Amino acid sequence: MKIALVHDYLVQVGGAEKVLECFTELFPRASIYTLVYDKNLMHGMFEGKNIKTSFLQNIPFSRKKHRVFPQFMPMAIEQFDFSNYDIVLSDSSSFAKGIITTPETLHICYMHTPMRFAWDDCQKYTSDFDLPIFIKKLVPFAMNYIRIWDRVSADRPDKIIANSNFVARRIKKYYKRDSLVIHPPIDVDRFHTSEKCGDYFLLVGRFMAYKKFDIVIEAFNQIGLKLKVIGRGPEDKRLKEMAGKNIEFLGRVSDDELAEYYSKCRAFLFSQEEDFGLVAIEAMASGRPIIAYRGGDIPEHMEEGKTGVFFEEQTAQAIAEAVGKFDYADYDPVYIREKAKKFDKSVFKAKIKEYIDTQYNAFKGK
Repeated sequence: MKIALVHDYLVQVGGAEKVLECFTELFPRASIYTLVYDKNLMHGMFEGKNIKTSFLQNIPFSRKKHRVFPQFMPMAIEQFDFSNYDIVLSDSSSFAKGIITTPETLHICYMHTPMRFAWDDCQKYTSDFDLPIFIKKLVPFAMNYIRIWDRVSADRPDKIIANSNFVARRIKKYYKRDSLVIHPPIDVDRFHTSEKCGDYFLLVGRFMAYKKFDIVIEAFNQIGLKLKVIGRGPEDKRLKEMAGKNIEFLGRVSDDELAEYYSKCRAFLFSQEEDFGLVAIEAMASGRPIIAYRGGDIPEHMEEGKTGVFFEEQTAQAIAEAVGKFDYADYDPVYIREKAKKFDKSVFKAKIKEYIDTQYNAFKGK
């Protein structure tokens, strides 16, 4: 049984890349097809794997500025040849699901989200990313074509796996497709609880506008408590300029350092609406409570008063009020960590393997 893996682009390390990493552990000999790949930006992830890129790889700046080329990505993803494979497992939040396979090849798509910038967030696409002015003016025209292509390409996978119930509902809305939910993996053993709690709150993730890190910064400027921020991204300069002296930016840290910061924070701040919320689950695996916006998929995994508290509006005032009412002594780290174990990568891999085997046998009429 010959298997290929397909990923949108390998230019950052995030939740989608951790899913792909699990796929490579399940299928270590599988080739990885992707639009563009930047070895330096992947920090050793997928080192030694057989990675096949599209023609976009050879276009200047495509690896650093891949969002400038959305109009070429449908063509690029369609040019890969999968005729020699029995199964193709795509891992997609935008273009990877749009590959073309033969009738003899089973295509299963693990979908992180329907293409956000083509549908519910299309108006924010040009404002959230650092795009040249002339590209911003062209995006609305290109988006009509991309939206049509995206809807057509969503019919190409034989089966779809959604990464959350929240995403499954969006897949049904935009693509009229049913999907099975298998939540993304975390390596629970990488994280640990701590007997000592530090004097800081924690914020982790890529500095993107939709994550609303600015309202967390604004809230902690008001209340004056210590906040540590881990991550980097397009919003880096703006966030640092608005932050008070009580807020410390740590940049990118090692996995061991991240686990340590998680384990000793008073609480983890989660201000965004996410399709799943991987970093929040990592904080739970560290036994730490979450102060989260009640949106996206995270409300399905939190118990208010037991694993954290919610705020109802994405405003600095709502966050400040939630932090003011919060007392870390009310939470049991052992209980919180236990709730995160169902997301362990061993559980994920077992579910994925069982699903692929079942679908392939049905596909071949066994």
